[in-house]
Amino acid sequence: MLNSPKFLLDENIPKAVKNFLESKGFSVRYADKGIANGKLASLSKETKSVLVSRDSDFLNRLLFPPKDFSGIMVFVIHPPRPKKLVLALSSLLSEVKSFKGKLFIVDEEGFEVDV
Repeated sequence: MLNSPKFLLDENIPKAVKNFLESKGFSVRYADKGIANGKLASLSKETKSVLVSRDSDFLNRLLFPPKDFSGIMVFVIHPPRPKKLVLALSSLLSEVKSFKGKLFIVDEEGFEVDV
C-alpha cells in the first residue's frame, strides 16, 4: 500500500490484531516487552507509527498530545477478547483513511476520534 500507515503495538495487544493488520498489508511490529509508556510514545514518534494500546494512559491528551503522533489508537473493550478487538479494528479501518494527529478511542460499539 502506498503511503500506508505503520503500526506499533503495545505488548497488551493480542497477536490476532497483529496478524489481522499484516493480512491487510500493513507494516506492524511489537514494542519491547516492559517498555515504559514514555519510551513507547517516543518510539512511535521516531518510527512515524500509529501507536496501538489498551493502556488508558494514552487517553491523556496532556501527556500524549495526538497532534504529535502519527496516530494513537486505544482499545477500551473489556474483556479484551482478540476477536472483539479485530472486529472493532476492521470496522475502524473501513472508515478511517488518515490517522495522523488523531486519537482513536475504540470500543465494541465503534470508535470516536479526538484531535
